[in-house]
Amino acid sequence: MSHYESVFILNPALSEEQVNDVIKKYEKLLKDNDCTIVDIENWGLKKFAYKIQNKLSGFYALIDFEHNGDSNIINIYETELKRDERVMRFLNVKLDKDANDWAVKRRGKLKKEKA
Repeated sequence: MSHYESVFILNPALSEEQVNDVIKKYEKLLKDNDCTIVDIENWGLKKFAYKIQNKLSGFYALIDFEHNGDSNIINIYETELKRDERVMRFLNVKLDKDANDWAVKRRGKLKKEKA
């Protein structure tokens, strides 16, 4: 089973509802292609260190997912991210065992902070 993390930055002109709709769109795309969603985090609006597409901020989101089959889903997923005008930047990373262990720890910390 392959474990992935996907972080993407959305246009700051979007409303919170539109941001949630984009996240749900990609969650559905992954689920429809036999991926298991481990965690979704909406990090909210953050300032950039430098301009991206003449913008100084953007909405960050992270989707943590697993996939059993071939890696073709990543190509499909990245094509959709590239075509979506609301997505300013994205990064998809396949996690190894150590990175996956760290991600589990980080999620545990975040859940404790929210409680």
